[in-house]
Amino acid sequence: MLQNNSALAQLKQQIRDNTPRVEGVIKATERGFGFLETEDGTSYFVPPPAMKQVLHGDRVKAVVHEDGDKTSVEPDTLVEQGVERFVARVRKRDGRLAVIPDHPLMNTPLKARVKNTLDEASLVEGDWIVARLIRHPLNPDDRAFFSQIDELVAKHDNPAVPWRVTLARHALEQASPQAGDEWPMQDEGLQREDLTAVPFFTIDDAKTRDMDDALHIEPRDAGGWRLTVAIADPTAYVQEGDGVDLEARTRAFTVYLPGQNVTMLPEYLADDLCSLWEGQDRPALACALEVEENGALGDYRFFAATVRSHARLAYDNVSDWLEGQGEWAPEAGISEQLKALQQLTEARSAWREEHALVFKDRPDYVFDLDDAGNVLNIRTEHRRIANRMIEESMIASNACCADLLAQHVGHGIFNVHRAFEPEKAESARDFLADQNIEVATEALTELPRYKELKRELEARDDAWLDSRLRRFQGFTNMSARPGPHFGLGLDAYATWTSPIRKYGDMVNHRLIKRVLKGEQAPAEASLELTDQLTERRRLNRMAERDVKDWLYVRFLSPYAASDEAFDAEVIAINRGGMRVRLTANGATAFIPAPLMHTDRDKVVIDDKEGRIQIEGEERFKLGDAIRVALTEAREESRSLVGRPVH
Repeated sequence: MLQNNSALAQLKQQIRDNTPRVEGVIKATERGFGFLETEDGTSYFVPPPAMKQVLHGDRVKAVVHEDGDKTSVEPDTLVEQGVERFVARVRKRDGRLAVIPDHPLMNTPLKARVKNTLDEASLVEGDWIVARLIRHPLNPDDRAFFSQIDELVAKHDNPAVPWRVTLARHALEQASPQAGDEWPMQDEGLQREDLTAVPFFTIDDAKTRDMDDALHIEPRDAGGWRLTVAIADPTAYVQEGDGVDLEARTRAFTVYLPGQNVTMLPEYLADDLCSLWEGQDRPALACALEVEENGALGDYRFFAATVRSHARLAYDNVSDWLEGQGEWAPEAGISEQLKALQQLTEARSAWREEHALVFKDRPDYVFDLDDAGNVLNIRTEHRRIANRMIEESMIASNACCADLLAQHVGHGIFNVHRAFEPEKAESARDFLADQNIEVATEALTELPRYKELKRELEARDDAWLDSRLRRFQGFTNMSARPGPHFGLGLDAYATWTSPIRKYGDMVNHRLIKRVLKGEQAPAEASLELTDQLTERRRLNRMAERDVKDWLYVRFLSPYAASDEAFDAEVIAINRGGMRVRLTANGATAFIPAPLMHTDRDKVVIDDKEGRIQIEGEERFKLGDAIRVALTEAREESRSLVGRPVH
């Protein structure tokens, strides 16, 4: 009998070895079937019975089945699980415990058990938990999916569910770090200049508590300005390598979510002791920089100081006053500085437009929430003159920081951004050639040539071209070595102006202090640290987006199926439809192909070109401004569905 079983197993193995097989990633659908996508972009149909053995995101090897002109695959070997740790909701049926992953394409209940430290009886239907997948049916010794509940995230009726669940999904901390309120200043061997009598001022949002920067500006007799940027100095209190420093290193950034901040440093440090509050003496690291009348940067000097903010100003008040509206007015000693800073800002903007690059203005969307987390309103905030004044001051001083670190240290934490990754540059060049824009590859990889190309492309004011080109562009990374920042058009860029909320800025503060003291710099930041900073920034941005998506669905639910039309912009096109952003509030909605025309066969989507034809005529393309009505607001997937309004 054993010999017969062995022979049968060998026969099955021979059949598998001689059957065509492919490897790829499982892409599930809401209708039970799925696809296996290979690295070369080929898709194979996975029928519903076979999909019960895999989850969305699994990398598998599969047997190819041919049935006439139809091809399908049957996964038989797990290469890599698509999910291990996941957020889910509790399901209890007939005394049996299961979990449903919080993912629109993973809606099958998975049997579960609880970790020994948890009380199963305390879990009820709908509670939010963190679980791990510990068995997979494609593993040799497993027969079915099975998971373990490791952590309770929130009870089903907790009003903070959007925040708690989102932070848990991205494995981000749920609360600010804890520490005492005894924080003596360290003896760093620095000579601090007393600038408490100098009328520095801050400009922030009216609700901001962690104020990093204060400014002082004075016109020069020979023309131009002398701008002094004073930055909060948490490294005066936090010793490198102690518990608070290591926790800040782990968190890397303060997480800003609508209605809630999770600080990188203990709140007492971030919002009180280090924050540049009006009328309070604070240790600071400062940079005095000379700005020429044409906006060019001249000499600069970094130094340690003690400063006192003489005025706490708000963006809207300052902008209103400079634009000649509103009743608010600053004190005389501050008003002249604001006018000078406005002049410097216009000069710097003009200089950067000619010699570097300037981002296009995009509005911010601000959520007004009540104490229970309900959305009362979503406001559009445009970048006004006061916002630009602070932005230009920070960009200038960060450029000085990059220069100092590059010259005197050789390393630090730099923001490096290449417009096109080397492996995508050739494809980007071919794409531009198809648009009758002939460029050399060097124009995509060398900063001086790229700046010329970027200005040429912006002059075309072609939203479709801009959107399509983004497919080839790279991302900003943290690097220990100087490198170009193509987005800003600068040879190097290193931030030091937000040490309360960015650990990389704390690292740069410590390096600047070494230079000031004439000390030998430590070894450069490890690749592990720079990769972690890059990854944590990505996770923070995803968490902010996810919370906003949840709140958008709740806020816009009353508009679903109301036929009210919204102005929108087409921001993405895939084979299933197109994604749009509502201009009034920043929400994104998906428009599936069947809602573009009653006959799906008459809708032809070219996702590579970013164009959609209906009945043979081009109807939509990337960057188009269209009108959209919402048809569904799905809280379970935090997604909005809409249809075009013709």
